Amino acid sequence: MKTNLFQKIMRILLGSFMTLAGIGHLTFQREEFQAQVPRWLPSDPAFMDFVVLSSGIVEISLGLAMIFLWKHQVKVGIILAVFYVLIFPGNISQYTNEISAFGLDTNQKRLIRLFFQPVLILWALWSTGALKYLLNRKQK
Repeated sequence: MKTNLFQKIMRILLGSFMTLAGIGHLTFQREEFQAQVPRWLPSDPAFMDFVVLSSGIVEISLGLAMIFLWKHQVKVGIILAVFYVLIFPGNISQYTNEISAFGLDTNQKRLIRLFFQPVLILWALWSTGALKYLLNRKQK
């Protein structure tokens, strides 16, 4: 699926953000990311750390795939969009349990964060041409 220059730039930018976020999971933002582990999962610190570390590895992998696997960009975009859907319960948990992290220290800020997730999903799909692919596929 062909994408224009702006989409390519936005795909690489999103990939860079994902890679940096993944590195944060593994290092300097590890505790902050634990705030987003849904509270309905086991609260054992070792398990929560495992969730953060494993999601960080996934984020780095997806970020690098967004940047370098341009021949598979539609698949990568769809996988990243699905990943954003899968991690959304963590954002909901952070809001409903009033957990402060990443400067989200009020219910209003945490609620606004929830509305950013669909933007990330659309960004992943649009920047990789996956949105156009899915819409064209649906019309057939």
